[in-house]
Amino acid sequence: MNLKSTIESLLFTAGHPVTVKKLADILETGEADIDNILKELSEDYEKNERGLRLVFFDGKVQLVASPYSIETVKKLIKSDFEEDLSSAALETLAIISYRGPISRAAIENLRGVNCSFILQSLAIRGLIDRKNNPEDGRSYIYSITFDFLKHLGLTKLEDLPNFNELKNKI
Repeated sequence: MNLKSTIESLLFTAGHPVTVKKLADILETGEADIDNILKELSEDYEKNERGLRLVFFDGKVQLVASPYSIETVKKLIKSDFEEDLSSAALETLAIISYRGPISRAAIENLRGVNCSFILQSLAIRGLIDRKNNPEDGRSYIYSITFDFLKHLGLTKLEDLPNFNELKNKI
């Protein structure tokens, strides 16, 4: 197994900061090995002026866009906001609306696919909120926001169509 490639894949897939310890546990190797590989990856991104960077903070690492491409990335994000939500985003939003607060794992279990980027997009748009999971400090739970309710012209979550009937079925 190519650890460098695997770590890169894990960080890309996570879409949020990951502890070095968690990477070491997943890959069944030592934290020092992970630190060395992360250093190599970081140097590779810098030396070759790649479009990605690693950000290190508080024992965690996250894969992010390079500062050199920030203006282009902003254009992409802005264009995403101007477009309608995809059917996958609407489905995810419905799950959060009727079942929230709900963990990413539970959403992915219902949808059958990874939804990290959809959750990130919905959060950036201000439609959902991410909080620490009180039952598992290593994960998050997602719920809808006041902006979501305002956007739909609702005064409370229970005003959603068939809310009481569907809350436990979705």
